[in-house]
Amino acid sequence: MHGKWAELQRLLQAQWRQLLTINPSDRPWQKPFAAALASGLPLLIGALLDRMDFGLVSALGGLVFLYTPRTPLYHRMLTVMASAFAMIACYTLGLMSHFLPLLMMPTLVFVTILVTMACRFYGLGVPGSLFFVMAASIGAYTPLEWEQVPQMVGLLAMGALLACLIAFFYSAHILRQREPDPVPPLPVPTFDFVVFDSVLIGVFVGLALALAQALQLEKAYWVPVSCLAVIQGASLQAVWNRQLHRLLGTGIGLLLAWGLLLLPLDRWSITLAMMLLAFVVETAVVRHYGFAVIFITPMTILLAEAATLGQGPVAALIEARFYDTVLGCLVGLAGGICIHNARFRAVVGRQMRRLVPARFGG
Repeated sequence: MHGKWAELQRLLQAQWRQLLTINPSDRPWQKPFAAALASGLPLLIGALLDRMDFGLVSALGGLVFLYTPRTPLYHRMLTVMASAFAMIACYTLGLMSHFLPLLMMPTLVFVTILVTMACRFYGLGVPGSLFFVMAASIGAYTPLEWEQVPQMVGLLAMGALLACLIAFFYSAHILRQREPDPVPPLPVPTFDFVVFDSVLIGVFVGLALALAQALQLEKAYWVPVSCLAVIQGASLQAVWNRQLHRLLGTGIGLLLAWGLLLLPLDRWSITLAMMLLAFVVETAVVRHYGFAVIFITPMTILLAEAATLGQGPVAALIEARFYDTVLGCLVGLAGGICIHNARFRAVVGRQMRRLVPARFGG
C-alpha cells in the first residue's frame, strides 16, 4: 500500500507540474493584434450597420487568419487561401444539414473525416481541423430559412477574404523583421496516420453529437468541438492533458463569461470584448493551453450567441456550455484511448483496410 501511495503521489505531482508549466514563446505581438483585427473588423462593421448577426458570421470566417504559418510569403498565402476555401465549404455543408436533422450527424462525420485527412496529408499545423469542424457545427445549429443560405455563406466568405488580406499585410510586415521558417516537407501519408486516425476521429465526433442530440441538449454545437479538441492529442498522455486543461480552463472561463454576460453589453462593448479576448487567446495559447481556454470559452460563447443575448437567462446558457464541454471531453477521452490502443488499432485497422483499395492503402 505504501508503494502504491507513493506512486500515486508521484503521478499527481507530475500532473501538477505539467499544469503549471508555461512554455516559452517567440510569437511577435503583431500576430495576436492581426488576429484580433481579423475577427474584430467584421464585428465593427456589423455594429456600425446594427447587424451584429451578420458581423458574427463574418467574424467566424476571420478565424482563417489563425492558419497563417511562419513560412515564406507564397506558402503562407497558399495555406491561408486554401483554409478559407475549406472554411467556406464546411460552413455551407453545416448550414445545409440544418434543414435535414437526420443528416446533421452524418454530415459532421463526413466533414471531420475529410478535413482531418486533408490536414494530415498536407501537414497543416495547429489548430488543424478544429475551426473547420467548429464552423460546420455552428452552421448546423444556425436558425435560418433556405433563401438565407447564400447570404450567410457570402458573409462568411467575406470574413475569410478579409482574413486573407490581413494575413498578407501582416506577413509582408513581419517578414521584414525576421527570416521565415523553411517550408516543412509533407508527412509520409501512411494509412494509419491519414486514413485510420481521421476516420476514428470523425466517428467519435459524430458520436459526441449523437449523444448530445439523444440527451436533447439545446444548440449542442460545442459538444463535437470539445471532443475534437481533446481527441487530437498526439499521444494518450497528450489527450489526457488536453482534457484536463480544457475542463479546468472551461470551468474558470464559464465564470468569466458569466460575469461578462451580466454586464449591460451593447454591440460596441461586445465587439471590444471579442477583440480583446482574441488578442489574449493568441498571446497565451502557445504558452499554456489551459490558461488560453479560460478566454477561449467566453470568446466562443460570444461568437455563437451574441446575436441572441438577452433572450434567455444567462445561467441557463452557462450551464448548457458546461455540460456540452464535459460530454465532449469524455467522448474525446474515450476516442483517444481507442486511437492510441495498439490492440484496437490492429483489429479495427485490419477491417478498415479491407474496405480501402490497395492503391490507397499507403
